[in-house]
Parts: sequence; C-alpha cells; structure tokens
Amino acid sequence: MRHVTSAAAATRSPRHRPLFITVVLLALVVGSSQAATPNPQLPGATYIALQASSAVENLQTGQVFDALPGAHYLALGPHGNHLLVSSATLPKAWLIDAHDGKRLATFSVGATPQGVAISPDGRTGLAIGAGAGAVTLLDLVARKPLTTIAVGNNPHNALFNADGKLAYVTLQGEGKVAVIDLRKKTVTATFPVPGLDHPHNLALSADGKTLWIRGFVGKVAAVDLATRKVLAVIPVGLGHAGIDVVPGSGLVVTGAVADHFVDVINPKTYKVIRRINVGQGPHGVRASRDGHWIYAGVTATDRVAVIDARTLQVVAQLPTRGKLPFWLAVGRR
Repeated sequence: MRHVTSAAAATRSPRHRPLFITVVLLALVVGSSQAATPNPQLPGATYIALQASSAVENLQTGQVFDALPGAHYLALGPHGNHLLVSSATLPKAWLIDAHDGKRLATFSVGATPQGVAISPDGRTGLAIGAGAGAVTLLDLVARKPLTTIAVGNNPHNALFNADGKLAYVTLQGEGKVAVIDLRKKTVTATFPVPGLDHPHNLALSADGKTLWIRGFVGKVAAVDLATRKVLAVIPVGLGHAGIDVVPGSGLVVTGAVADHFVDVINPKTYKVIRRINVGQGPHGVRASRDGHWIYAGVTATDRVAVIDARTLQVVAQLPTRGKLPFWLAVGRR
C-alpha cells in the first residue's frame, strides 16, 4: 500500500486530519509571532520612495504602495497619517494615506517636480516645480492647491521652520535660498550661499539656528539663520544627496550619490568625523526620531543601509521591494 504524506492528501484522510490541523495551527502561530516581532532598527514607520518601481515602501511593515509614477521625494505628516509624494516623471504630487496607500488627492505642481514638505501642524504642504521656478502651496485639509509662489531659478527642495511660519527653499540655479512667509504667501527674502554654487537639499538644527545645506557637487554649507552668513563650507562625498540632523547628538549626516559614503559632520567643529561606506550611490539619508539609527537609501544595490548613530557602524543592509530607493521619511513609534 502506498503511504500518502502530502498535506493535501492528509486533508482527505480522516486519520491524518488531527495531525494536519495541529501542524497548520503551529505554523500560523509561529508565522504571526514572527510578523509581530518589531525590528528594533525601525522604531518608527520608515518610508522610502522606490523611484524606478513607481512605489513607496513602508520598511517597518513591508507594505508597498504602488501606482505612483516615478515616486521621487516624499514627506510624512506630523501625525503619521499622510504622505506627500512628488513624481519624477509627471508634473504632479500626491497626498496618500500613510497606512494603506490610498490616494487622497492629486495636485498639479508644474514642470519638473522636486522636493515636498509638510508643515509642523500637518495642515499645509509645499511642492517644488523646478521647471516653473515656483512652489505650490497646498491645503492638505481641504486637499486642494492654495496658490503658486514664484521663488527663483531652479528651486529644488523646501523646509518649514519649527513653528511653520517660514519655509526655506534652495535655489539651485542661483546659489541662493529663498525665504517664504507662509502668512503672506510670498517670498520675503533671498540670501546667497557663498562657496556653494548649487544649493540642493537642506536640514535644520534642533534649535532652529543653523541651516545645513547639501550642495549638488560634493559640499555642505552651514548657515547662521540670524545673520544669514555662511559659517563653514565642508567637503563631503561626490555628487549630491539628502542631509539630516540626528536628534539628540546634533550630528549632521549626508550621502553622496556618485560615491559610496555617508559623511558624518560634527556641528561644533564643522569637520567630517567619519566616512561610512554603505555601498554605491547613497542618496536619501534620514535619522530615526529617537536618534538611535541613521538610514541611507543605496541606489545601486536597492537596499537601505542602517547605521548605529552611537557607534557610526553599518549594522544592516535592508533589501527594498523595488528599484532605486531614492528618498526617506521617518515617523514616530
């Protein structure tokens, strides 16, 4: 007599059903416990734009939100509910639900969309239209555009200050930064960044006093916002990248899309204190909200490098579920 050992056959044999059911239940328990085990390296929701796959992935849950053509830059609202995502291929940006990826609104933002930002209260968004030399101001509650603000030649990215009353916009085509007054909905000032020909991406110190600007070609500038004077210009890795300030330590971290390194800058000495090899082409760089981890999207390997912010060592290379991990947004637990 032939012995039947397959699970499918066991379901047809009453004699094997109790064993089969026990095995299935054990598998479900083990699987669910593994799925429920949090990754300590991802203490908050961590989203990455997968530009070549037209998708956004939540690294913490493994969810992938697709049908976002050329998903490029992204920003996470302060309550963790909404993502604002720009396209690299269409003159559009989308507001999506950060939990299930549902598209809540589509905005026309002008030619060559670049960076996006969400205000500290979550009510207002900014989307760069580099080809139009403008920023589109968005009402994220009513889910409609408010106005378009002309800012200058080839704007690239934007950043709100802590109270949301001002926004800073890099003007890559002018070597300047524009200052937008959000109450007046207009540019009220611009200032140059000597030594940084093409201001690209930007970050703000925790005390709001220093604007850190990543240039397009291998430099970072520190600007005193009270005087709008450049405090230092610091050589970093080749090409351009994202930049962030690590909560707690105040260390400044930036990638290098034409290189292999995440550079770590001491904000007191304005010196690079560590060059961390993460693989070819790190672009988006973001620190976790608890200041424990630094993430870098490594564009050539389709991975996210995880760096321990205390030891400044790479502790993991997380594979992404799509191609060209470009930009990161990080939330709280």
